[in-house]
Amino acid sequence: MRRLWLVAKHEYLKRVRQKSFLLLVIGIPVLIFGVGGISVMVTIGSGDGRPVGYVDRAGVLHPGLLTELAAKARSFTEFCAYGDEMDATTALEAGEIQAFYIVPEAYLTDGQLRLTYGERAPRESITQDFRVFLRGSLVARQPAEVRPVLADGFSLTVRSGDGRRELAYGQGIGFLVPFIATFFLYFAVMSAGGYLLQAVTDEKENRTMEILTTSVSPLQLMSGKALGLMGVSLTQILAWVGALVVAAVVGARFFEPLRALTVPWTMLGLAVLFFVPTFALIAGLMTTIGAAVTELQQAQQISGIINLLFVIPMFFVALIFSQPDSPFLVVLTLLPTSAFLTVLFRWSLTAIPAWQIVVSWLSLTCTALGSVWLAARVFRLGMLRYGQRLRLRTILEGLRRPRMVRKEVINENA
Repeated sequence: MRRLWLVAKHEYLKRVRQKSFLLLVIGIPVLIFGVGGISVMVTIGSGDGRPVGYVDRAGVLHPGLLTELAAKARSFTEFCAYGDEMDATTALEAGEIQAFYIVPEAYLTDGQLRLTYGERAPRESITQDFRVFLRGSLVARQPAEVRPVLADGFSLTVRSGDGRRELAYGQGIGFLVPFIATFFLYFAVMSAGGYLLQAVTDEKENRTMEILTTSVSPLQLMSGKALGLMGVSLTQILAWVGALVVAAVVGARFFEPLRALTVPWTMLGLAVLFFVPTFALIAGLMTTIGAAVTELQQAQQISGIINLLFVIPMFFVALIFSQPDSPFLVVLTLLPTSAFLTVLFRWSLTAIPAWQIVVSWLSLTCTALGSVWLAARVFRLGMLRYGQRLRLRTILEGLRRPRMVRKEVINENA
């Protein structure tokens, strides 16, 4: 066990000390937040700071409410009242306001408004602010005991028929978690793919593999490399998640919708529970490919096909949203390569039977452990046929009859 951890530590430190790793970990968050920050600054800088007028013919707006709304929001639009449309038009032509709303006498009957603007249409945020102003004014006309309910709206709880699942509709980011998980899985596989494939091919190309095999067993070597490279990718993901959390905390100070988000801790726990063995399975398969080929270019060609197996659920998103309990999706839930994403998508939409979760996780974990064992056996077989690319038939024969294949190779070399 000590040798396994030494291999894992060496592989981890070897990768994280590379400049390319630091550039990837720091560069992606900086790039995303930099582009986002520039977009926000351009949007804010291009906005018109002039107030917006309104003509209240229906007599439903309460100007005194504007002070309260401005105190609650950081950047609430400044509104000013005009007696009639002629006065508002004169102010618009003089450049005193950028636009003005008209609330017709029949507003309470047909709900129609009219907006007149000057050089360009006002931003959507201005319409949102006026909607809040109008809604608050209408609520203020109602009895005091019903105002809180009218102002806050309703809270919808979605419950499954068997009572085992309950979701707060419209709250949290439960429906976004599967897509965020897909993003992290994709980038983790893409960024770690090169490391995973190089785990063995580097030692083969520089001919240091013989020295390693005198100190550690093939299983210890493959397990240590897979564990170390898993640590590299998890370090990347934790750095990105940390940057995302910081961005959400900072953004909540400026954007009201972010403050209302609730974290779906159960779903996040489920995502972590399935992500770790999924990535272990990817690591085992990639190191197996690296052990079977003699050059990195060959390994990259094969790994591209393997990666598609883990994103298959993305091709059936329409089916997931329309029929999350279909037999086909149940099969994808139980398959190790597609279990991670399928479980998250279905969890956000329906109640998954407990037995499917348990069977899916156990099959995924066992397959991940088996992939590491397979990598060790393929590595041993590759050492016997050093410098030769292993074909699938040779690998299967070596797994089925390892002693006979070993004897055949020894006789060939003799």
